[in-house]
Formats: sequence, structure tokens, C-alpha cells
Amino acid sequence: MKRLIILIGLIAFTGASFLSAQPKGIYEKDITDKSPVPYPHLREADVMWSKKYVRIIDLREKMNLPLYYPTEPIGDRKSLIDIIMEAVRSGEVTVYEARLMDDEMNNPTTLGEIDAKLGASIDSTWVTDPVTNQQILTVIENKANTPEIKQYLMQEEWYFDKKHSVMKVRILGLCPIRFYFNIETGKPEKSKVFWVYFPDLRNTLVRNEVYNKYNDAHRISYDDLFMQRRFSSFIISQSNVYDNRQIIQYETGRMALLEANIIKEWLMNVEHDLWEY
Repeated sequence: MKRLIILIGLIAFTGASFLSAQPKGIYEKDITDKSPVPYPHLREADVMWSKKYVRIIDLREKMNLPLYYPTEPIGDRKSLIDIIMEAVRSGEVTVYEARLMDDEMNNPTTLGEIDAKLGASIDSTWVTDPVTNQQILTVIENKANTPEIKQYLMQEEWYFDKKHSVMKVRILGLCPIRFYFNIETGKPEKSKVFWVYFPDLRNTLVRNEVYNKYNDAHRISYDDLFMQRRFSSFIISQSNVYDNRQIIQYETGRMALLEANIIKEWLMNVEHDLWEY
């Protein structure tokens, strides 16, 4: 009788474990054990030409919506800013101060400063207690407003590798830009939050899946999205003698967009020009 009770218990435990291990879909999905494809070895002598650019990735563009949604995590789906913030809070990556005048990643910043730039704060207000009808001081915690991140600045360097005779690009850094309404001024504003060095972020990006609207079975990571250039962007500056000034400092409106297209076309022609002797 005792053996029978033990046998029934083992069967019940095995069944419960089997049910808990079952996937919630038709098969189990897991990309958490992936690692990023390493960069190819690059010697200084092989770089025949290089130039740095800064782009804007606007998350309001249709092609970039997978980087913005979901605004709240849905299962294993998370937005890019939520993934970055998780890496920052866990200490996996170091983030740098986003200064107004330049885009250099030199000065590390703290998590408290980042939360403050994202609108996190602790306020206190007096409320009326419904029982005693007396005023009570209540503390209100405002969380970081990650859905207000609507753009990213992206630093990248294009170079011509004469060893392989190809033009290549490497992303150097990402900077979230927050769009918010300033209560004090009564006007909408935007601000840079921080810079993160992209190569340090790749280990985190490769473990998180990005939504593929065409095929749920074709699973790609955020690292795949950036390395395969599956995003829409436009150039706002290139390295230049004028303190790396941006296009908007000498052109505005439609002319600024035309200037960005001129730079883009010039970049496409550089590779062909390097073959002329």
C-alpha cells in the first residue's frame, strides 16, 4: 500500500512537471542562448577610407514601429528602450552623459540621472482622508516615462576595407530622445537622455526578439535588426571641420532634407570613386 502511494505521487509530480514545461504556443520559442556574430578582424592598414555619421531613427515611421512597441511588455516582447533600461539597471552596460553640444561618449552617468531625464520623480501632495476628513500628506512616485522615447540618435562609422574590397559600416552608439510636455514652460520639448556604446549592448540585444509582422516563425533579434539595417533613418550630420556641425545649423526645412539626401548619395558614390585611379 505504501509503495502504491509513493508510485501515485511520483506519477502526479511527473505529470505536473510535464504540463508546466509545455509551450504556450504550438512550439517552444527560445533565443536567450544566442550570442552576437563577432565583428571581423580589422587592421588599421586595411582601412583605406572612413567617415563618421549621425542619424536619427524616428520610431513614428512605419518601418520603425517594432522598435517602439509594445509600450508595456507583452510576454517576451519588449520595446527597445525597455530592453536597454533593463541592461542599465542590471549593470550589463555603461551609459554615458548625452551633452547638448557634442555626441562624445566620455562621461559615465548614473541610473538616478537617467530616471530623472525620463520624468521619474517623487512628489508629495495633501489629500483628504475619507474616514477622518483630515488632510494627509501622501507621497506619489512617478515612474520613468519610457513610451515618451520617440527617436534615437545613432552614431556610425562607414569605412572601406581594402582587404575585402567592400564598403562596411559599424554602429558606435545609440541615444534615446524623449518627447514630452514641459509643464513649467507650457510647451512640448525634446531632450537627449543618454548614450550607450553599441558593441557593449549587442549581448543584450541578441537575446531579445523583435516583432516580425510578416512571419511569427521567422524570429530575429534586435541585434539582427541593426546589423541587417532593417530600419529607416536619415542623416543629420557627418564629421566636418566646423565642430561637426549638424545640417540644421546651416539649412532648414525642405533644404535640410535635400542636404541629407545629397550626403547619402555622396556616401553611396564613395565606394565607386575609390576604384578610380
